[in-house]
Amino acid sequence: MELLSVNVGRPKAVDYTNAPAGLTGIDKRPVDGPVRVAAPVPGGSSGVAGDAVCDLRFHGGADRAVHAFAREDMESWERELGRPLPPGSFGENLTTRGLDVNGALIGERWRIGPDLVLEVTGGRIPCRTFAGFVQEDAWVRRLNQSAAGPGALLRVIEPGEIRAGDPITVIHRPAHPITITRLHHAATTDRSQLPGTLVAAEWMESGLLALARNYAEKYGE
Repeated sequence: MELLSVNVGRPKAVDYTNAPAGLTGIDKRPVDGPVRVAAPVPGGSSGVAGDAVCDLRFHGGADRAVHAFAREDMESWERELGRPLPPGSFGENLTTRGLDVNGALIGERWRIGPDLVLEVTGGRIPCRTFAGFVQEDAWVRRLNQSAAGPGALLRVIEPGEIRAGDPITVIHRPAHPITITRLHHAATTDRSQLPGTLVAAEWMESGLLALARNYAEKYGE
């Protein structure tokens, strides 16, 4: 398991069809050399040095400090879309190989390189800006219904510098069955499954946790 690339985005004006106006950092590109990853300061954005997060309502912060996507899943989308997808095409900070990103458990921990430790908190919920960036019809629905899943949102447990080629090691897996894919499908396509995801509540990203708790409270589950 290895890190293929570290990707960062600069703020740019949104000019994608049907995307909301504003600034975005979704257009992420690989960078050379070591990159520092650390927990964002309170109210901060990305945990990856040099990376822009422009909409803090849905991106960035301690529970969403880093986004990772598997090269294998990207290659599956390349076949479906009929076009190449370079690293960063899914707005991810980390492009991995050999790691089952979407099969990761909520609360699973990865060591990347000698020092960095990240913890899985959930999956990215696709938005209209992402759909506009990819420029594919019904993109949000297609991604939500895909068996592949949305990639991992991660919090920083131990900071460190990383670079392309660094090894990735899974160093902890919690004792529950809630994977990124399972949580994502519960949040987007079958909300009746949300109460069951609360066994992973202590590790979940705050937005997904609130969604699951609110559903369980509303429907008495």
